[in-house]
Amino acid sequence: MTAHQYDYIFGPIPSRRLGVSLGVDLVPHKTCSLNCIYCECGRTTNLTIDRKAYVPTETVLAELKTFLEPKPKLDYITFSGSGEPTLHSGIGEIVKFLKTNFPEYKIALLTNGTLFYQPGLIEEVRNIDLILPSLDAASDLIFKKLNRPFHELKIDKIIDGLIQLRKKITGQIWLEVFIIPGLNDTEEEIKQLKSAIQRIKPDRVQLNTLDRPGTVSWIKPATKDSLEKIANQLGSQAEIVANFQQREQVASYNADVESTILQTIKRRPCTVEDLCSILGLHQNEINKYIETLLNRNLISSEVLERGVFFKSVKK
Repeated sequence: MTAHQYDYIFGPIPSRRLGVSLGVDLVPHKTCSLNCIYCECGRTTNLTIDRKAYVPTETVLAELKTFLEPKPKLDYITFSGSGEPTLHSGIGEIVKFLKTNFPEYKIALLTNGTLFYQPGLIEEVRNIDLILPSLDAASDLIFKKLNRPFHELKIDKIIDGLIQLRKKITGQIWLEVFIIPGLNDTEEEIKQLKSAIQRIKPDRVQLNTLDRPGTVSWIKPATKDSLEKIANQLGSQAEIVANFQQREQVASYNADVESTILQTIKRRPCTVEDLCSILGLHQNEINKYIETLLNRNLISSEVLERGVFFKSVKK
């Protein structure tokens, strides 16, 4: 069975932080509690904090069983995708299924970290090996400007949820901070972030910045020098994970897919959604190829009314 025949799992794909990762997508495209200005998946279309079964849990379990029974080589099974995975009310059942039936695989959760204050969620994810939450701001003003949250979300409540998460799980927590120049890189905001991080006590603090066009056109990536300065301010746990050089391709990178993408956009500019439809691949997979092609200056991007379009760079 090939990757495009699955509805809710995708990959395996290369990940800069997680190696070879099998993705599990638990919510429809852009169902999220935030509408971040930098999100590479595009604008949030369903802004919500309502946890429910957005996709059928039994189908997800069946797809995982089919894929994992041949014992493929993976570094992680990762809850990720094009929305906030903790919104799915069946995530605890899926974690239990994986730990019971495929204990040899490590599980990771990519999350915006906003919902851990909700009753029961921490218990559902407590056996996950690695949780990678985000915290881009520690003041409510910058949080609202940068992350554009569901109206009931408050930054103090989110930070308290992350503190409780740290107290109740035994796995690793790698806290990601996405830096947008002019918003959360001021001395005061970094000071407040440092205070919050000291209370949360993550195992790592990972600084990131814009890699591909976000949902608004004016934002720019932070420089390597500015990220290094912020890392020094935040302390020894802080590291830079932003990409400032071309990455090596791992085994799951498919040259045929890359060639098809290049040939397609040479004929006409395409969005990631267009390429997903043409190639039958998940958005996260397409994004990995787009990232590599941008790094190699083989394609460029342009923000138009319908979204971010990618086009071939003439040599």
